[in-house]
Amino acid sequence: MSSLKRAYAWHRPLMTVAALMVLCTAVCLVGAAIDPRNVGGAEVWLKPLKFSLSILLYCVTWAWLIAHLPRFRKMAHTAGTVIAVAVAVEQIAIVGAAASATTSHFNVSTPFATALWGVMAVSITVLYVATFVTTVLLFWMPLPTVSLTVAVRAGAALALVGLGLAFLMTGPTAEQLDNYQGIVGAHTVGVSDGGPGLPLLGWSTVAGDLRIPHFVGMHALQLVPLFAIALGALAGRIRILADDRVRTRLVIVAASAFAAMLAVLTTQALIGQSIVRPDGAILIAGWAVGAASVTAAAIVLVAAARHPLQTERRPIAETSPFAETTEKVRS
Repeated sequence: MSSLKRAYAWHRPLMTVAALMVLCTAVCLVGAAIDPRNVGGAEVWLKPLKFSLSILLYCVTWAWLIAHLPRFRKMAHTAGTVIAVAVAVEQIAIVGAAASATTSHFNVSTPFATALWGVMAVSITVLYVATFVTTVLLFWMPLPTVSLTVAVRAGAALALVGLGLAFLMTGPTAEQLDNYQGIVGAHTVGVSDGGPGLPLLGWSTVAGDLRIPHFVGMHALQLVPLFAIALGALAGRIRILADDRVRTRLVIVAASAFAAMLAVLTTQALIGQSIVRPDGAILIAGWAVGAASVTAAAIVLVAAARHPLQTERRPIAETSPFAETTEKVRS
């Protein structure tokens, strides 16, 4: 219980929304089990379930980071509160639409639906601006190692890009301009929303889907720092990783690979190509990113093995938000 209290104190508005997302997840799971309705070819409660989990991760991560900023704490706390309100407004609209068995995003078929989508559009824009502020403030956050510093800042920057990709979905498609049906904007490129999709995720298997780079980019906020934490945890067992300069170079390789793959996924979606049927230039680009990343990582490790750097074990600061996590993983 004391751990939960400490976590809640990181940023009360963000952690309150996170707690509500836990409750919302449970409600959506029950709804999915007992409600057979579908919207646009997908189970009506699947979308709010996915958003609940994503918002939960997003809020907890930012609450954790904001709590450990040494400077501009008031500005960061305010931006965090704005983030909490923005995601809460969006989720209320999504859950309300699901309960009514209608679409939330892009729906302008009635005056009420238009007003609701307008509120959501404003909340998304406000969310982006507030996230931009918190991302910039992370560059004043002291971290125990350079590798973690690079990972957190790169992850936040990539997440900001991923969040911004949502705006690519808001414009009307050519089909919507030719045949208006009360929907303006789409997740998919090349076909109308609601076609065949991956289980649970719902990402289109027959056309491009902008939700994919949007999702992948946003969760760089967790994935890139976790990679750095994993390298730090392995430092006690793998001698070559004991030097933080080696870990930093590997983090740079990983972040660069993530950025390149995000660009590939975005391009794939924009040209209308399905994630499960890559071909042509996209397939070549994907393999090239993978090969270049493995090669770069191998070069870093081989160079470090041949010319060992003077190992500098930098102590993990007790006040670091990563200290407890890293030490637990190492043990």
